[in-house]
Amino acid sequence: MSRTRSVATSASGVNRRTVLAAAGAVSLSAGVGYALRPTDSQAATAATSGAPVAHSRPAHPEAALAPYTKGTTLASVAAPRNASGFRRLGDGAGWKRVVRTELAAAKSGRADRRTALAAFVQFTDLHLMDVQHPLRLEYLRAHDPHAWRPHEALTVPGAVSLVERVNSLRGAPATGAPLHFVMTTGDNTDNNAHSELEWFLKVMSGGRITPDSGDPRHYEGVQNSGLKLYWQPGSTARDQDKALGFPHLKDFLAAATREVRSPGLKLPWYSTVGNHDNLPLGCYGSHADRYLAEAAVSGKKLMEVSAADAKKLQDAIKNAKDPKGVGYRDFLKAHARSARSVTADDKRAPYTQADYLKAHLDPAYQGVGPAGHGYSSANLDAGTQYYAFRISTDVIGISLDTTDAGGHYEGSLGTAQLKWLDKTLKDNKDSYAVVFSHHTSKTMTNTRPDPARPTEKRHGGADVLSVLAAHPNVLAWVNGHIHKNVITPHQASGGRSFWEISTASHVDHPQLARIIELVDNKDGTISLFTTLIESAAPHRADYTDLSQTGLAALYRELAYNAPGASKTLAGNAADRNTELLLKKG
Repeated sequence: MSRTRSVATSASGVNRRTVLAAAGAVSLSAGVGYALRPTDSQAATAATSGAPVAHSRPAHPEAALAPYTKGTTLASVAAPRNASGFRRLGDGAGWKRVVRTELAAAKSGRADRRTALAAFVQFTDLHLMDVQHPLRLEYLRAHDPHAWRPHEALTVPGAVSLVERVNSLRGAPATGAPLHFVMTTGDNTDNNAHSELEWFLKVMSGGRITPDSGDPRHYEGVQNSGLKLYWQPGSTARDQDKALGFPHLKDFLAAATREVRSPGLKLPWYSTVGNHDNLPLGCYGSHADRYLAEAAVSGKKLMEVSAADAKKLQDAIKNAKDPKGVGYRDFLKAHARSARSVTADDKRAPYTQADYLKAHLDPAYQGVGPAGHGYSSANLDAGTQYYAFRISTDVIGISLDTTDAGGHYEGSLGTAQLKWLDKTLKDNKDSYAVVFSHHTSKTMTNTRPDPARPTEKRHGGADVLSVLAAHPNVLAWVNGHIHKNVITPHQASGGRSFWEISTASHVDHPQLARIIELVDNKDGTISLFTTLIESAAPHRADYTDLSQTGLAALYRELAYNAPGASKTLAGNAADRNTELLLKKG
């Protein structure tokens, strides 16, 4: 059995980093902890001395420091029970842990020497959806089958079940050490709508959620439209998806729009912004055409266009031909006579960056904290969405805003933020660092100017990698966006290296989150353990069970069978449950 020691439970790991941190040599913008709450006065864009050090506890304090696999994909993973057609899911074999040594050799006996530095959970790409929203692009399915997913109405119960999974964990899987916090790495919402933002904050911090908008008496959207293009669960009529084996579930839509209760996370949680959070539909600039904001709350919804028109619009989005949404405005106007009447709802209005920050700072959504979930009033004053925080005595976290307000779904950083990142790493050279963002290094290719800072240069992934490689204290860059598990080693000159950990979404199969543990092996190496988790819902869906838990199980099975869905998003074995070795910087 591993004799792992934890900084949260033992003083034996005290070293030079710890002494410097305790002396206030580590300067950060916000504190973190299970009971600590950073104040609004703590700046999020400028370093302040003597930031408090985290104190955390495991979800179950009685848990021993020992490897713990229950409830993780090491123990079991949802897998198909039949070989063809519509695939029903059940309990499958777990995924083994893979040791990766591209950046450092694995030395024998390290399991008996190691000290746990920190452990946390990453959520990414929850895409909580107001599926009745008038601006949604479901009709692109006429060209691309995966442009609309049959399970989208169940994002809220699916996310609540993921919260329930984290709350049930006794500790970190590889070491049994306490989990410090949960970080979301963006695309928390899908349509940049106030309704979705409220649902997200209640999922994370706890509360009652009714995932419905428009007419509270019944659903108004593509799934009761009678259009064969979409799965019509309440109808016996044959549609495109029933032809593939999707079931007839008479009360599905009533259940999907029914009140859901989230217990909220029992751990502190932090928030990183994604393009779907910052931009209408995830692709149109934050200063998009005013017509789109008015259409979002209107009583008209377009549900059907020709395949040719769908392809034209999708191509314009993919190729960033319409970053301000002017072409989309004209597209909606051209199809106005085909739009159907729905109930108008002001809750569907797009939220601004300031709205997003104010909502996180609202005490109603604080949960167990910290106040602002990483953001502070300094962010609000400066118009920024990036910050730093202390994860543990020896580790800091840095949350970036990689979205480009100029439009398009790929990302970049402005010069001011890139310089801040470099300075924050330099000022905290005696702490290890984990960097969080939505976009990956390869998807930061959009250097369109920010309308709020038109003269500021934008920087792609290569520039971010260059900054990170210049600091030997960087252990990992954790992100999402691509909806796929990919773990990439980055080797820089002078022996400096770090791992880029990209995690699959919770909206597309296989609907995962990731636990990451940082461990000092006491032999000149660091290990990063990554362990994937599914929601707490049963692997086997029961069509007669439309309870909150039953819907979460159905969410997973429908996602597995979604037409056009990729079957490779789980990644290879080396991208899933791993031990990633690094040399100490």
